[in-house]
Amino acid sequence: MKQIGKLDGQVRRRIDTAILALGDNPRPPGSKKLVNVEAWRIRVGDWRVIYQINDKQLLVLVVRIGHRRDVYE
Repeated sequence: MKQIGKLDGQVRRRIDTAILALGDNPRPPGSKKLVNVEAWRIRVGDWRVIYQINDKQLLVLVVRIGHRRDVYE
């Protein structure tokens, strides 16, 4: 994703770790289902990872990564 490539190294590593953990548990503590959208979000500091879960195919698709002030636009 282009969005993650623009982040500084420490933030990028934290987000990478959080995304990889979704493979083991796509609904970790602190994750929230978004309203009116078939998507979930996790917080990584001031950053948000928006993703969709396909339970039938055992698939987690990251849709967007962004700062909390503008990721939901």
